[in-house]
Amino acid sequence: MTIKGIEELRFGVEDVEKARRFLGDFGLGAGASEVQDADLYRTLNGSRVYVYDQHDTRLPEAFEAGSTLRTLVWGVEQASDLDALAERLAGQPGFAREAGAVTCRDPQGLTLRFELSTQVEVEIRVPGINQHGDIRRVDEPSPVYEQAQPIGIGHVVFFVEDLEAMEAFYSEKLGFQPSDRYIGKGVFMRAGQEGHHHDLFLLHIPNKPAGLNHVAFTVRDIHEVIGGGLAMNRKQWSTFIGPGRHPISSAYFWYVNSPLGGAFEYYTNDDYLTAAWQPRTLVHSLETFTEWAVEGGLDGTTRRQVVKQAG
Repeated sequence: MTIKGIEELRFGVEDVEKARRFLGDFGLGAGASEVQDADLYRTLNGSRVYVYDQHDTRLPEAFEAGSTLRTLVWGVEQASDLDALAERLAGQPGFAREAGAVTCRDPQGLTLRFELSTQVEVEIRVPGINQHGDIRRVDEPSPVYEQAQPIGIGHVVFFVEDLEAMEAFYSEKLGFQPSDRYIGKGVFMRAGQEGHHHDLFLLHIPNKPAGLNHVAFTVRDIHEVIGGGLAMNRKQWSTFIGPGRHPISSAYFWYVNSPLGGAFEYYTNDDYLTAAWQPRTLVHSLETFTEWAVEGGLDGTTRRQVVKQAG
């Protein structure tokens, strides 16, 4: 059974027009929606983001109040993967087997859907980085990006109330592998034995209810992380944190507060793991979360740190 990664995100939002502006500014391409009264946006590899009004009766029940993710669609490699999933998930809350799809709810009520992946390979040139003893770029400057164009949906992060139950569901029912852990705080998981550091992060904070923390989109390189974040700040979308770097996954990041719920992240340079990788068990701390980070982002005009006004 092969789950390839995140295929589609379906959001129910309070302000559809604001969500449209955000997604366009974020760099996602608006597409012709096959769903009436729902807006479609795509990444370069064809993964999808749908926006519905939060009261749309076609959406499943929300697992938290307000604008949030209502359905998470995972892509699989072949039809036999759907058969295997149907066998594993039969009996789960919300289980349904349709032509070309399997649906259920996870232990905290989020609707999951599994479909054949329609993502495409993306061939884009990424200029190399020059490091000591490893010169990849000659007679050529590094790029400067005016905005980002996300390549794909990389991962999703949830606040969870019962970390043990959630990890058991994703590992035992869906075959996810732990990549690293924060003791008593969270687990990073990837969909298969081999892949990028995580497709899913389950985060437990005492007295914090279940909900969406953020969704993350891959971009070409650190320069596009910076260009994307600067563009969002120029368009008056606020930064949660970034730019910065996570030592636990090696990724460079920039998180922007989202009207769709949680935050949206640009990221690149995350670790790629195989079955040989041994998950680390770490104490959650400022140092293990960020090697360095800028709070509030960089001003798109001055290119300097945004300074919060007192009062």
